[in-house]
Amino acid sequence: MRIALFEPEIAGNVGAVMRLGACLGATVDLIEPMGFEWDDKRVRRTAMDYIDHVAITRHADFEAFRATVGSSRLVLFTTKTTRSAYAFEYRADDILLFGKESAGVPQSVSDICDERVRIPLRAEVRSLNLATAAALALGEALRQTGSLPG
Repeated sequence: MRIALFEPEIAGNVGAVMRLGACLGATVDLIEPMGFEWDDKRVRRTAMDYIDHVAITRHADFEAFRATVGSSRLVLFTTKTTRSAYAFEYRADDILLFGKESAGVPQSVSDICDERVRIPLRAEVRSLNLATAAALALGEALRQTGSLPG
């Protein structure tokens, strides 16, 4: 399973998602441009030594990333749908796509995605932190597909 981050803006979130990928066995795709320099110390500080245990691919833009998708489904996590991420049936080769922290993904990217799901939240709040959302999503997807480690 893959986690893809569309134009992430916060280095610490990327580091946390990299650590998540290392711990649960998911690869991480970073779709540029990013809102920070790749050598930002905050990435390594959050990922710690787990950075050596995760496969990371950087893509120059969404089109370069899209060329790597193959037959996998792009599952977009968005607040702009009513379909629950917990009522969705995942496949082992799904790519879990998350938008940038401040704006999600543009409509043109959403339109390309095969599926759109949301993590249910209380009505009085807007959204989860990117790394937290990725952890909930990946955990559920791996649970459903029988792919949780250990």
